[in-house]
Amino acid sequence: MPSILNRLRPYAMVAPALVVFSLFYLYPIGYMIHLSFHEWNFISPVKTYVGLNNYREMLADDTFLQVLRNSALYTVMTVLLATGTALPLAIWLNRKSAFHAFVQGAIFSPHIISLVSISLLWSWLMDPEYGLLNGLLHLFGISPLKWLNDPGTALVSLVIVAVWKSLGYNTLVFIAGLQSIPPELLEAAALDRSKPWTTFRRLILPMLSPTLFFLVIINLIGSFQVFETIAIMTQGGPINSTNTLVYYIYEYGFRFFKIGYASAAGVILLIIVGTLTLIYFRLLSRRVHYR
Repeated sequence: MPSILNRLRPYAMVAPALVVFSLFYLYPIGYMIHLSFHEWNFISPVKTYVGLNNYREMLADDTFLQVLRNSALYTVMTVLLATGTALPLAIWLNRKSAFHAFVQGAIFSPHIISLVSISLLWSWLMDPEYGLLNGLLHLFGISPLKWLNDPGTALVSLVIVAVWKSLGYNTLVFIAGLQSIPPELLEAAALDRSKPWTTFRRLILPMLSPTLFFLVIINLIGSFQVFETIAIMTQGGPINSTNTLVYYIYEYGFRFFKIGYASAAGVILLIIVGTLTLIYFRLLSRRVHYR
């Protein structure tokens, strides 16, 4: 009897977490998949089974294909810039001084500000007539940009906001990774007169691979889930140039009341994010070096 209780004790301890996970994660996913095979206006209690019609209609829609392209382009630019700028900044800030500590706190502060506030701030900064950014461009004799009002620059403008928001968090995580590198390894490289680039490529980057692996996954998932900045700053425009998957799902679900269609788009988003994460794990997990 005691042995049975000992075997059941771990399951009893994780049972509350499993119940919460099933209730707030597994059940909504299952219900979304169920709704994707139905037609429902969110008001009527009647759901009409339509099979794969929602998926066929969605994949035949040129707007949805453009949304996929926008999402992919936004994700690639955001992940590359957010991690690519944070790493050299972290290497520069990895020093013990009051100035570097102040800069660390300054660049981290956007991370704790809500996206709503940040979106409103950047909407003013990028205003084509009264914005601060065009005022700075005018001082340097550069023609002002339309930023959020031009299909050619609107998506890039949102990427700038996303990178500015996440830069501080990524930088501090990289600094934590740098400080976990044993100093004797760096001292040995200095004694061997290793060049800075060689030390970075052969020593620092492999030791930072778990940190880099983590940040890429976090930024990848977060980029595909972008919603607040688009809803406040562009509403998917101009000419659908900034419409991404989550905002597309919101529009069809809560503006057009096509819940089945929106659920089908949600399933596609789930498949894309899950597939990309799995591929990333399969391809790069072996290159991650843990001490």
